Amino acid sequence: MLHSGSYRAEVEEASNETTAQKNAVRKANSYLSMTGFSRSGLIKQLEFEKFSTEDATYAVDKISPDWDEQAAKKAKSYQDLSGFSRDGLIKQLEFEGFTTDQAAYGADSVGL
Repeated sequence: MLHSGSYRAEVEEASNETTAQKNAVRKANSYLSMTGFSRSGLIKQLEFEKFSTEDATYAVDKISPDWDEQAAKKAKSYQDLSGFSRDGLIKQLEFEGFTTDQAAYGADSVGL
């Protein structure tokens, strides 16, 4: 059976992953299953867990979540904890590392 070049590249990439990169990917996915993160926030969290900046960045770029969805998830968790105005929530999400557009998407997702 012939495999596409894309599949072959994915297999080669996976086999070239270091153990630290594999662990960073696993940890990043674990964090995303609990709450929303911005790209920079997730990298910082992985660095806090003592992954190198390179391994943390690799993991986040490899899993490449939908950042709008992550902003919506984070916005919901903030709204569940305490009330925010639209502007206040957008500012908080931007503080967390989301872009202005991602933050606005998050605020829209919770009806603000």
